[in-house]
Amino acid sequence: MANRIIREELKSKGIRHWELAAALGISEQTMVRRLRFELDEDRQLEMLMKIEEIAKRKERSLEAERKE
Repeated sequence: MANRIIREELKSKGIRHWELAAALGISEQTMVRRLRFELDEDRQLEMLMKIEEIAKRKERSLEAERKE
């Protein structure tokens, strides 16, 4: 399966395709199409960094909700 690392990170962090697409400034459909074939290393790293950013943002949001 192409881009296995990206798919596994999305799943393990509970991030949906549309969330990553929005962070990248592209449509969900475009992102899914890109994932069909193995991406070059630079694009994979960009996606992995965005996944980390989204995960951290979600974590901070959950922590803020717990404090309320």
